[in-house]
Amino acid sequence: IMIFVEAIQRFGHPPEVQGPLMMAIAVGGLLVNMASLAILHRGREENLNIRGAWLHVVMDALGSVGAIVAGALISFFGWYLADPIASTLIVLLVIYSAWHLLSEAVSVLMESAPRGIDVDRVREAMLDVPEVTGVHDLHVWTITSGFDSLSAHVVIEDGAQHAEVLARLRDRLHERFGIDHITIQLEPEDFEEKTTCQ
Repeated sequence: IMIFVEAIQRFGHPPEVQGPLMMAIAVGGLLVNMASLAILHRGREENLNIRGAWLHVVMDALGSVGAIVAGALISFFGWYLADPIASTLIVLLVIYSAWHLLSEAVSVLMESAPRGIDVDRVREAMLDVPEVTGVHDLHVWTITSGFDSLSAHVVIEDGAQHAEVLARLRDRLHERFGIDHITIQLEPEDFEEKTTCQ
């Protein structure tokens, strides 16, 4: 926010900036950011925290690129408005990127169904497993980025082999939806769940 406020103020009175010094510092920052990006790149898909750090470094790198371009425009053309324009563009990029990260974090905290997983399709896939006659209390949520979880009560035919049904359900959920953390309560068809304690 402070960068944006200062950039707006500089539009009216752009200060004289030493373009070559600005470029030199920005190049140094860009090199450090590139090294950091290489380190963080692998873990950014699986972990929301690493993705946040990666995004921060990307924004720093873009800031360095903006400073290099602004420094070149100041050095070669004396165009001092390049500094507040670059700052404003960087702030807008940060806001855009942070919004997506924030929405994903809120989704995890609210235990929302993962993007791309339709709970009704999950229920149908579970009901297609032999000896499964019902599915209720089905919940699918994201624990952290790339780690989805499922819990459900599954009604099975009398005489069904519990271990076999569980294995089929586990395999089906993994293959079709990529869900590996699964908690299932198997129930016989005549099971009446008590909602109050005695």
